[in-house]
Amino acid sequence: MTAIDHKDRFKQRVRHWADKLDVKIVWLGVRPMRNKWASCSTAGHLNFSDELPALKPELWDYVIVHELLHFSVPNHGKLWKSLMRSHLGEYEANEGELKRIAGNKALQRTR
Repeated sequence: MTAIDHKDRFKQRVRHWADKLDVKIVWLGVRPMRNKWASCSTAGHLNFSDELPALKPELWDYVIVHELLHFSVPNHGKLWKSLMRSHLGEYEANEGELKRIAGNKALQRTR
């Protein structure tokens, strides 16, 4: 499967979750992002790191749901955590794996 195929599958997954969570996406981008996996704006814009499509789909879901929930819950408080758990179950393992991957990338950039 090519990088373009992965990117297309990733975008399809974002749209799947947006429909499931009843979130209207105005703009969806997958682009280089140096310091984070994703970002969103209250205007309905979503940006995801172009490195995400190469990762396993469970990690996609973590980042996608994380960002989409911010359209209704702007912080990482109890409500946000409860919603993450209701949609993804025990999501913390994926969160930890992404942090490890990000830490390894940071180390590589400093060498």
